Amino acid sequence: MSDTHESAATLAPQPTGIRLRRKSALLELSYADGRVFELPAELLRVYSPSADVKGHGKGQAVLQVGKRHVGLSGIEAIGNYAVRLDFDDGHNSGIFSWDYLYLLATQQQAVWQDYLNRLEAAGKSRDALPAGTQVINIVDPARRI
Repeated sequence: MSDTHESAATLAPQPTGIRLRRKSALLELSYADGRVFELPAELLRVYSPSADVKGHGKGQAVLQVGKRHVGLSGIEAIGNYAVRLDFDDGHNSGIFSWDYLYLLATQQQAVWQDYLNRLEAAGKSRDALPAGTQVINIVDPARRI
């Protein structure tokens, strides 16, 4: 996600309601102004604010692939400022602040398109490889730098 997106949600409102919808793999956020947003688990997973996803510094983000069918299995409040989401692929280290959730909610279309563009550029897919599939990268030694 670009730096432009990250600065768009300063002083975001705190949700008045948060609902985990496991069957539809959605996190529903309600706000005092009456707006309700539904964030898909896949979007939340691929934009997790964890070091596993974002890396430990600028330019170290790891493109998440094969997450089309990821679900949400739990949610935990972190103080009065965030939630930690549990995903059914075992990922649970991202702490989603109110600001970050509001950014994802209000910029959902743009951040989703950014993700799809990055997947395409990398030649990767939202779909996981079938169980037991092994990937072998063949490198032409003549093309090594």
